Amino acid sequence: MTRVAAVDCGTNSIRLLVADADPETGELVDLDRRMTIVRLGQGVDRTGRLAPEALERTFAACRAYAEVVKEHGAERLRFVATSASRDAENRDDFVRGVLDILGVEPEVISGDQEAEFSFTGATRELTGRDDLARPYLVVDIGGGSTEFVVGDATVRAARSVDIGCVRMTERHLVRDGVVTDPPTEEQIAAMRADIEAALDLAEQTVPLREAHTLVGLAGSVTTVSAIAQELPAYDSVAIHHSRVSRDRVREITEWLLSSTHAERAAIPSMHPGRVDVIGAGALVLLSIMERIGAEEVVVSEHDILDGIAWSVA
Repeated sequence: MTRVAAVDCGTNSIRLLVADADPETGELVDLDRRMTIVRLGQGVDRTGRLAPEALERTFAACRAYAEVVKEHGAERLRFVATSASRDAENRDDFVRGVLDILGVEPEVISGDQEAEFSFTGATRELTGRDDLARPYLVVDIGGGSTEFVVGDATVRAARSVDIGCVRMTERHLVRDGVVTDPPTEEQIAAMRADIEAALDLAEQTVPLREAHTLVGLAGSVTTVSAIAQELPAYDSVAIHHSRVSRDRVREITEWLLSSTHAERAAIPSMHPGRVDVIGAGALVLLSIMERIGAEEVVVSEHDILDGIAWSVA
């Protein structure tokens, strides 16, 4: 066993996994897995820069994570940063801050690298299952971007497009600095058109419709599963490898996009940091399912974070 630590810093959240990895058996044993909503990508789509308050929220989470890594005695640590820090003009400020706190330089990876990590993390444990036909389409709906990966045992094609839940919310659902509550039909139509255009772009390089099993990752998808199951609280065990039909995803999406902030916040499984962006994330998922004709989505709690951990091991 090799004790490793992985950090995935996205547009909306930063997550830590400390685990013991056994490459021979393919086993990854969690010691500590946690997530903090920091909204690093706050305003990036509009300004092109990381906001000072967003950087400070992220650095505060990094300080807490540094203590966890030290307590568990991880031998290796890898810090991967995704969409928001890839796009920002002042990303050097971010890199310096992380290096000072955690002692490693964050790797601002490409969308294609992000997709490969997501695929590995989501599918490594699916090997040998007869009920899930290959090839898989792994879809990682993040805050700033969504990754599409088609593959069997390995990646065949991958593409990252800029239709994350935070980016879509800020681009289409914000008026005068405030999220419209609920959004208008015109706002939803504009967001849907943006998503469809991005799917056209993804299909130029990834054969989305050739996949036989859709695997959905990240907070928007797992939250939709929690709502579908009417869970009394967020429950990773109940969510992991659950299946949600396209009709149920459509029903939930339509409700989320017609509800108020208070109604969404009252959902017992809803993380407070997702209340304003979950509608956009659910619409991305529904649009993908409709585009490829997927009858259901298989929801995975294992994703890019697990892929990063395997890359360290």
